[in-house]
Amino acid sequence: MEAQGSHRRQLSVLLLWVNGLMTLGFAGARQRTDLCNESLMLEKLPACGKSFEEMMKKVDSKKWCNLTEFIMYYDNFTQCTEREANNASCFWPNPLAEGFITGIHKQFFSNCTSEKVHWEDPPDEILITLILIPVMLTCAMITLVVWCSKRSDIL
Repeated sequence: MEAQGSHRRQLSVLLLWVNGLMTLGFAGARQRTDLCNESLMLEKLPACGKSFEEMMKKVDSKKWCNLTEFIMYYDNFTQCTEREANNASCFWPNPLAEGFITGIHKQFFSNCTSEKVHWEDPPDEILITLILIPVMLTCAMITLVVWCSKRSDIL
């Protein structure tokens, strides 16, 4: 009986020890204790914007609203901002990086507003046709089913 109590205490101590190791990051999770160096990040981000600007010069400005024309350049820009934020020990995205990215968006994509489609009803002739065809087909199918059910001797 006393041996069983001893095993329980040993198991409790072992569990506490494992929990402590996991809490300290022994299980592979690295804890960052560095503080975000915002001034360093803000100093480095314009280089990403300058690089993106140089790449966008290769794209005709009329095609700036077509993402397929510059998706690789934008991906490089995004990776650059993320890398610079991480080098400054900052998480990404953060409000400062988002502000910088928003500025780039305003510079290049301010004329790319999506036009809202104004939906209109079709002309009455088309609308009546689109309504009557399914109604007539439904009536025809019901008539066919009723007729076939009364003429079961033929089938």
